[in-house]
Amino acid sequence: MYANDGFRELDRQECVRLLVQVPVGRIVYTRQALPAVLPVNFCLDRDGAILVRTSASSELVSAIDGAVVAFEADEVDAAAHSGWSVVVTGAATLVTDPAEHAQLLRTGPRSWVPAPLEVFLRIDPELVTGRQLFGGPTLDSVRLPS
Repeated sequence: MYANDGFRELDRQECVRLLVQVPVGRIVYTRQALPAVLPVNFCLDRDGAILVRTSASSELVSAIDGAVVAFEADEVDAAAHSGWSVVVTGAATLVTDPAEHAQLLRTGPRSWVPAPLEVFLRIDPELVTGRQLFGGPTLDSVRLPS
């Protein structure tokens, strides 16, 4: 296979449509000058921003508030060798407006691990990219010349 065979680039609208179909993604950020990845449950805000609900005392809040981060979500069918991946890159900010926080308590993502004091992080979608992988032959099914 040649480079990009079996892959299709996704436009922003397709990426957003796929993101709403999965409950978990990963935040990629910097921790002590090293890359860190943390799986989180999330939802999309009406403007396409990623919303994450977490403990106010979590390390994540202090690590990403005001930083540019990447957020990745995907779905893979290992048997069919197919799937998709979407990456959202943008600034992460803590939701500080009391009215917006109160609204997100009602409409935002539900925490899978509730904490006494929870906050919402928003990742603004400055860059949204994605690609879809179509199933292809496995090495077992490819005949090599003798």
